[in-house]
Amino acid sequence: MKKLRHGYSTGTCAAAASKAALLRLLGCEDLRQVQLSLPSGQDITVPVESAELIDQEAWAAVIKDAGDDLDATHGMKIISRLNWSKTPGVSITGGEGVGRVTKPGLAVAVGEPAINPGPRRMIHDALKDLLPGDRGVEVEISAPEGERVAEKTMNARLGVIGGISILGTSGLVRPMSREAYIESLLPQIPQALALGFGTLVLTPGGMGERMAVERGVHPDAIVQTSNFIGALLDECAGHKVAELLLFGHIGKVIKVAGGIFNTHSKVADARREILAAHAALLGASPAIIQDIMELNTIEASIALIKEKGLEKVYQNIAAAASQRCQSRLGGGARVGTAVYSLDGSILGCDESAIEMGKRMGWNLS
Repeated sequence: MKKLRHGYSTGTCAAAASKAALLRLLGCEDLRQVQLSLPSGQDITVPVESAELIDQEAWAAVIKDAGDDLDATHGMKIISRLNWSKTPGVSITGGEGVGRVTKPGLAVAVGEPAINPGPRRMIHDALKDLLPGDRGVEVEISAPEGERVAEKTMNARLGVIGGISILGTSGLVRPMSREAYIESLLPQIPQALALGFGTLVLTPGGMGERMAVERGVHPDAIVQTSNFIGALLDECAGHKVAELLLFGHIGKVIKVAGGIFNTHSKVADARREILAAHAALLGASPAIIQDIMELNTIEASIALIKEKGLEKVYQNIAAAASQRCQSRLGGGARVGTAVYSLDGSILGCDESAIEMGKRMGWNLS
């Protein structure tokens, strides 16, 4: 099996470019690489694409290398421009292609460039020992392709507008796109809470978000989970979220009703078995159970369930999903569930979802 290659975070690239720019400002030439210490204490060598000095302004560029991770920012140019400052120390701002924060709840204050605390520390640490004691520098981090690349990320949803975020806690990008993707989803929760929403709506994807908004749910109260419902529930528990509505297509939510919290088809698939069990509890005959077990998709069950007068099965599945979620949360939050079909129809809600919907003015019918 091939060993996957690690890469560098955008924060590491920004710190490396800043160090190269300062070295250029101090008179060093022919800068092809710089040494950098990561937050873990590991020392790495980062290639420098270019470093120039023009009229007492230095700039350097590093090409983002994400290794074998599926990273939207792979191959981007991260640039640091440095000027001497009248104030000692390091001042950091964002330039072209670096987004600006417009919503609370993130690690960076509203109005500030989206350069997270970890990268800011890395930039500061990369420069502090090189600076003469009484000198300071102004650092501007830019990413010329940032606005275009940001369209492939969660930035707009999180309120980061106009470009990418400069990120990185460890400084390395590990080739585990699943974990990286989950990390990109988690900030939705503290942000929704910071905006004052006590009831959050968890939905697997864009279709669920669109349908929820059409039914009166505020977009900022919606948390997209992708397939990682369990991981987002765990984050909700950590933030002591009081109330949750799980809102999703029957094909996803039915897995949660069976205790499957990663709903990717490669992980587990017991959709027919779960539907058959709930239908049997409502008195479905062996012949109906056999028909369910032969379905190609759960969406295809809708006509069969309606024909046999078993529509309550979707309500029961919703209730079972809520119960599974509450167990995962340790009973600390109230959970309701609503499931829909591809045509936008609500197939079933449990009592908690109905009550939440009425109280919040959502149309879950």
